[in-house]
Amino acid sequence: MTNKRKIINDPVYGFVSMPSDFVFDLVSHPWFQRLRNIRQLGLSSYVYPGAVHSRFQHSLGAMYLTGQAILTLRSKGVDISPEEEEAVLVAILLHDIGHGPFSHALENSLIEDMPHENMSLLIMEEMNSMTGGRLTDAIAIFKGDYPRRFFHDLVTGQMDMDRMDYLRRDSFFTGVIEGSVGSDRIIRMLNVADDRLVVDEKGIYSVEKFLIARRMMYWQVYNHRTVVSAEKLLTGLLLRAREVTAAGTILFGSPSLEYFLQQRHSKGLGEDHKQLVRHFTNLDESDIISATKVWMTCGDRVLEELSGRFVNRDLLAIELQRNPFEKARVTEISRKTREKMNLKEDEVRFFVNTGDIYNQTYAPGTPEVRILLKNGTTKNITAVSDLFDKDALSEKVTKYYLCYPKEILSD
Repeated sequence: MTNKRKIINDPVYGFVSMPSDFVFDLVSHPWFQRLRNIRQLGLSSYVYPGAVHSRFQHSLGAMYLTGQAILTLRSKGVDISPEEEEAVLVAILLHDIGHGPFSHALENSLIEDMPHENMSLLIMEEMNSMTGGRLTDAIAIFKGDYPRRFFHDLVTGQMDMDRMDYLRRDSFFTGVIEGSVGSDRIIRMLNVADDRLVVDEKGIYSVEKFLIARRMMYWQVYNHRTVVSAEKLLTGLLLRAREVTAAGTILFGSPSLEYFLQQRHSKGLGEDHKQLVRHFTNLDESDIISATKVWMTCGDRVLEELSGRFVNRDLLAIELQRNPFEKARVTEISRKTREKMNLKEDEVRFFVNTGDIYNQTYAPGTPEVRILLKNGTTKNITAVSDLFDKDALSEKVTKYYLCYPKEILSD
């Protein structure tokens, strides 16, 4: 018989153990193993060479931290059954199973308007059917439908175990020390009040550092200008590949990549969900990388150019500023690009594009951070923090980008 209580040597936390045989079976499932070939930070390795860690590592790390949180809550008198513990561990383990190649970079390129959370839910429901309903409580926790709401806060909240792991892990692998957070101390400060996850009053400073670290990581890593440029190149590349396919050209690609190139999927509505999940879970970054190498000589000049730039890291130039770029300047850059590269009018958009990125300390739509005071009452972090007020936490800082070929700078 297989020993399913394996021990994993994680570079961030040390030795991590499989909490149950069922969790081991889920980790061993091909759909979860696929996450080994999905980079946690997408194209950030174009800037930070060490950022090649995977969603597989992150998911295991988030599960480990959730297990530590359960130990803390139990030590403070919170009653958590073994079944509930397994359910929340499964929910956090599978929370990112719906990520596609290069993570957020292709979030809406393969399936329009379908966030990875929705795909994760779709996959979890398929796995639930396969396991005779063993994931029912985990799915309820993931969706926020489980009666004890603090379990959902551990999976999805301002200070959930997902964020706790990715900040510490991403900081470790990028070398950006500003993103490092004291996850051990924060977890030891967790508590439950009014059925919601809260932080003991003495953990206020750790919470403040966590929120600052998250803000810093967005500007220095997740929304780094070069990362944005690489992502726009990749999304444009796939858009062109889909257009070339629609025009009747058969492009090289794995069967699952061809499935997504041949038709535009939207939210999975009207789709055969089993077929959609099957093709999605067969797709990882190796499909994209191998295809782009072949597309460099596919016969379509625009797709060849985009593929070559992506493979050889010949990225578009990018400018960032606080205000939208003047239309006249975008028009002039588009004209220069068209003439320099001998492009048609409708081809310029693949090389010149503008839009916006933003940073927000408080993630919209998730429960606020509550502090449990010594008198037993709870207050929002903004009411007790010396650093933050409500406006500072909810402020949405927007920057606008303009991408274009570097070659036109010499004109």
